[in-house]
Amino acid sequence: MRKLLLVTAILMANVMMMNAAKQKVTVDRVDPTDWYVGMKNPSLQLMVYGKNIASVTDVTTDYPGVVVDSIVRLESPNYLLVYLNLCDAQPGTMTLTFNGQRSKVEGQKPKAKGQQLTVNYKLKQREMAGSKRMGFTNADVLYMLMPDRFAQGAGHNPQVPGMRAYREDRTAPSLRHGGDLNGIREHLDYFNELGVTALWLTPVLENDSPDDERGYSTYHGYATTDYYRVDPRFGTNDDYRHLCDEAHAKGLKVVMDMIFNHSGFEHPWTQDMPTKDWLNLPDWLKESQGTSNPTGTSFQQTSYKLTPVKDPYASQVDLSETVDGWFVPTMPDLNQRNPHVMTYLIQNSKWWIETIGIDGIRMDTYPYADAKAMARWMKELDEEYPNFNTVGETWVTEPAYTAAWQKGSRLSKDNSYLKTVMDFSFFDKLSQAKNEETDAWWQGLNRLYNSFVYDYLYEDPDHVMAFVDNHDTDRFLGNGRDSLMLRQALALLMTVRRIPQMYYGTEIMMNGTKEVTDGNVRKDFPGGFPGDRNNAFTREGRTEAQQQMWQWTSRLLHWRKGNEVITKGTMTQFIPFNGIYVIARQYRGRTSLTVLNGTTRPATMQVARYAEVIGAATRARDILTGRYYDLSADLQLRPRQSLILEY
Repeated sequence: MRKLLLVTAILMANVMMMNAAKQKVTVDRVDPTDWYVGMKNPSLQLMVYGKNIASVTDVTTDYPGVVVDSIVRLESPNYLLVYLNLCDAQPGTMTLTFNGQRSKVEGQKPKAKGQQLTVNYKLKQREMAGSKRMGFTNADVLYMLMPDRFAQGAGHNPQVPGMRAYREDRTAPSLRHGGDLNGIREHLDYFNELGVTALWLTPVLENDSPDDERGYSTYHGYATTDYYRVDPRFGTNDDYRHLCDEAHAKGLKVVMDMIFNHSGFEHPWTQDMPTKDWLNLPDWLKESQGTSNPTGTSFQQTSYKLTPVKDPYASQVDLSETVDGWFVPTMPDLNQRNPHVMTYLIQNSKWWIETIGIDGIRMDTYPYADAKAMARWMKELDEEYPNFNTVGETWVTEPAYTAAWQKGSRLSKDNSYLKTVMDFSFFDKLSQAKNEETDAWWQGLNRLYNSFVYDYLYEDPDHVMAFVDNHDTDRFLGNGRDSLMLRQALALLMTVRRIPQMYYGTEIMMNGTKEVTDGNVRKDFPGGFPGDRNNAFTREGRTEAQQQMWQWTSRLLHWRKGNEVITKGTMTQFIPFNGIYVIARQYRGRTSLTVLNGTTRPATMQVARYAEVIGAATRARDILTGRYYDLSADLQLRPRQSLILEY
């Protein structure tokens, strides 16, 4: 009996070995798709995707200057991590040999010898040293736009083969409308005419998720399904590079929107997780049978409450709900605490800097991701690109919270290394002030004054990004057309110690609210699409009101460009008095005075009260109108009037 069992066991083992030998091993993809030599950090993680790729015995290369440090087999057999050291490598094509079962590479023509699989991998020369890459600064004005909603280029294809089911329908606010990268490139001269200096595009990477039954799509770009590929509906990686090169030639910078907190549901990682801890709280996917339907499952959505991340008394349950909960069921929450995940993301950001030549990064949902892992990313990016800039979305309206996220903050025990933070306090206070009369204490423009008094909390107020609206908020105008208050908002935005960011269409008074859908604050730019009745890219295509606002805004932006009084000057603010809010910027004997009547009635500015910044000046020019004002007498201001006086 024992002999029979032994023979049976041997036969079964032989069968299993034969079956294993017959298993197909493929290399379907390698991330990053290529890499650059000469980085300060010589380590390179290659994430190899392929059927049963983890079954190879080892990975070798004889490329000079390259050493295989380690290979990491993950829980899924269809991934393999290969860590290389490129310390002494030169540009060229490296051959990686995967030793194991004889197989072929799908989509490629490998040289298979015995039980070997070879793949060629390109190492590139960098175009410049990392220290020469200059990021955006407070001398810039960022113009934020959504590629799907801005403009459509010539030759646009409304149905790209191979993408999951979608349709373009400009009458549906939550479906794709057909804007693309070439549409933006074809309007670069418009940005120069307006006077902005940098373009912040919402995410351009592949979002290959199908439209859902409710009529929603991922036109916004925040559900990445391929971190190394531009969404084909926007164009190609080459189109992105072409846009960036032409923007640079016209003096414009390009800022890339990235998301490390989550991916799109259709990313390969969701259907075949490399490890069980690649995502946060993945168990519910078994309950949902691999779908994004959370009904009847243990799905946990984030609380959206960011305070626990900095709260010294935060409970573990509150913190976990914030950072581990998924943003929405269709956006898997990545686990940045897994070092392999974070290495992948860090390398991805470097790859786009080197490959496209972007001038900055805006990081979405910054505090939702693991703080220590994000600090690791920022520190490594800062070491490689010391003059680069990244701004993190830190959506809490208290200055103390925002300031604690800034690099080197005294308010935080851990250094985030994040140079620039977003000023949601400015946005919040301005949103309230626009509907109020400025009184003697708290209302109206006092809210802005009382926000700026906390600038002492920031390590560097010049690395704080302010805005009056964006793609996630109601338009500043709401559903109205109050151009006077909009002018006050922009006058403040462009003259205080901040990096200013505008939202596309504000210059022509585009309005809308989110009460029905986000798509209503993300409308198409008039004239950007074939068949548009009006073309707001041209003076002739704007209404009289739009032209007046556009011209006023353009004058302000061009005045600000290269103006060291604004970018380097000191700032003095005065408590609103008689409803008038005054801010002075001074540099090397020059002064600009922002004067805002925060009431709906005429007001008198008592010039003597501002003697400390006016000094001996007796005459000043309003840069917005060209009119001169006598500073030896009190100034009479119209309701909601805005002045920017220069002397």
